[in-house]
Amino acid sequence: MNTGKTLFAQLMDFLPWSTFSRIVARYDGDRAVRTLSCTAQFRVMAFAQLTYRESLRDIEACLSAQTAKLYHMGFREPVHRSTLADANEARDWRIYAEFAHRLIAQARRLYAGDSLGVDLSGTVYALDSTTIDLCLSVFPWAHFRSTKAAVKMHTLLDLRGNIPSFIHVSDGKLHDVHALDMLLPEAGAIYVMDRGYVDFTRLHALHEVGAFFVTRAKSNLDAHRVYSAPSDRTAGVICDQTIALDGHLTRRDYPAHLRRIRFRDAETGKTLVFLTNQMTLPALTICALYKSRWQVELFFKWIKQHLRIKRFYGTSENAV
Repeated sequence: MNTGKTLFAQLMDFLPWSTFSRIVARYDGDRAVRTLSCTAQFRVMAFAQLTYRESLRDIEACLSAQTAKLYHMGFREPVHRSTLADANEARDWRIYAEFAHRLIAQARRLYAGDSLGVDLSGTVYALDSTTIDLCLSVFPWAHFRSTKAAVKMHTLLDLRGNIPSFIHVSDGKLHDVHALDMLLPEAGAIYVMDRGYVDFTRLHALHEVGAFFVTRAKSNLDAHRVYSAPSDRTAGVICDQTIALDGHLTRRDYPAHLRRIRFRDAETGKTLVFLTNQMTLPALTICALYKSRWQVELFFKWIKQHLRIKRFYGTSENAV
């Protein structure tokens, strides 16, 4: 139904602006601001992403070409690229990060009833990261290698609806396993990770709070079998074992028993070895959970295809 508003204004009406105002006040974001408040800055950057603007000059040119419509889009004054550049440079990035998490929580409620594809009632998360390459001469603060710059986006994806529940952007040198230190583990939830996150101290911390994990075992895992459960080789499950770690450090870091499942994929012919502290679910369900981790890779692909991250609107760390 046409309400007399532009499509962009109708989209912005869905956002909880009262919450945004409280966040701005918490970080004193509009202190000494004469033009382009934090609200206006958010609208401009949202407009730039939704309309695929290439640069600050492109944003300014696009908005100035339709000055008669700016008021109806929510802009109370013309937008100049220098003012926008200063805002991206100086405004506290935590304002927009906190607002993003508020929107994420709102979106997750909409997909709470979605099916996971497996018979589970609890929450399942996929944890992974992706590296975004940058030019070292333009982004010297994001030093990654001798001739390369990059930032890394660590993401915890809720597999019900494929909505991220946690995102942290770091420099490219931060190892993936450190993302586990930033999480607030949720008791009863299942965290699916690749073997880059195998750190038995951190995995035992998840186990201690009642959370579960599913990951792949490294080839040099030092452990012995405690018990073997019946397995269905016709379905690809070669073995389903309860194991104890043998290494001096690993046994100290993770003193409890683990479950090891060896699975042969009929499609690729590859044999995969999974580690988990979830002892009750069927072995095929554990394998299906790890397969669902691919959703986070599809999320990264979507991000890189649809957001302006190949060419940023600012080059400072705060702007990025």
